Amino acid sequence: MESTKVVLTGRAYGEIQLFSDEIKAGKMNIAITDGRLTVFHTEVSPEFEGRGFAKLLLDRLVDYAKVKDLKIIPLCPYVNTQFRRHPAQYKEVWLKDWHQ
Repeated sequence: MESTKVVLTGRAYGEIQLFSDEIKAGKMNIAITDGRLTVFHTEVSPEFEGRGFAKLLLDRLVDYAKVKDLKIIPLCPYVNTQFRRHPAQYKEVWLKDWHQ
């Protein structure tokens, strides 16, 4: 069974962690500052690839951002690609103009 949790280490940095049968299968590296959630990297362990775990992490990221009223800065290539492919799905949480 898969489960996710958000673990903040320190003031602003942390991970969204994904577990499969209590084994850490993947993570997203994140930082939260000033109402913004920056996602830097998504990683799924090789033995768990091809099972949709990156999408599970993305779903948890978006749910967390909605609950905490945060806007996401998708620096992670995977998250950026998904946001660009499905802009309507992520428009509520996507901070498109963060660099201006």
